[in-house]
Amino acid sequence: MSLPLVVGIAGGTASGKTTVARKIHEALSNRRVAYLDMDAYYKDLRDMPFEQRKQVNFDHPDAFDSPFLVSHIHALRDGEPVHKPVYDYTQCVRSAQTVTVDPADIILVEGILVLHDELLRAELDLKIFVEADDDERILRRITRDIKERGRSFDHVTRQYFETVRPMHRAFVEPSKRHADIIVPHGGNNDVAIDMLVGALRARLARAGRAMTGEFKIPVSEGPVG
Repeated sequence: MSLPLVVGIAGGTASGKTTVARKIHEALSNRRVAYLDMDAYYKDLRDMPFEQRKQVNFDHPDAFDSPFLVSHIHALRDGEPVHKPVYDYTQCVRSAQTVTVDPADIILVEGILVLHDELLRAELDLKIFVEADDDERILRRITRDIKERGRSFDHVTRQYFETVRPMHRAFVEPSKRHADIIVPHGGNNDVAIDMLVGALRARLARAGRAMTGEFKIPVSEGPVG
C-alpha cells in the first residue's frame, strides 16, 4: 500500500455522500486531500437536442464517462494535477470551465455508482457506502434540484419515480455488497464518521511508513485491511 490512498464514497441520491466527504476532508485538514465527484463526469450531451437531453436517464451507469474519471485518478496517483470538468445541469452539458485538482495524500471519489462501476472499484483502496431512509433522500433531492439545478417540482418528482428509484434498486443498492464500511443514517452519523477518519489516519500512517521503508508488508499476508 502506498500513497495516495483512493477512497470511494457511494450511496443513493441525496443520502449524504457529499457531507461525509466534506467531514472527512475537514478532519484530515493536516493532509492533502483531492476530491473528485462522479457527477462532474457526466457525458457531454451538447450534440443532442435540448429536449432529448432532458429525457436522458442520468441515474443509469451509461450516463457517466467512467474511463475519463479513472484517467484522472491515474494522473493524480502519478503526481500530476487534473482539470476536473464542471457540469451545467441546467443545459446537461459540460461547461467551458474546469477545476484544477492537485495531487494529494488521499483522493476522495464520490458518487451514486462509484461501487457499481468495475473500472472505478478496481482503483479504490477503501470502499464506503452511505445509507439514508428513502423518504429523507427524496425530500433532499427535490429541494436540491429545484434550488440548485433549476428543475420544476413536477420534473423532479416524475424523474424520481421513472428513473431515480428504479436505478437505485437496480444498481446503487446492490453495489452496497462491495463496501468495506457502511455508514448508516446519512452524513449526520458523526460516530461512524469519526471511526472512519480514525481508520483512514491509520492507513495513511502505514502507507507513509511503507514508502520510507519503515514498514514492510510480507508477500504472504496480501493486502492490508
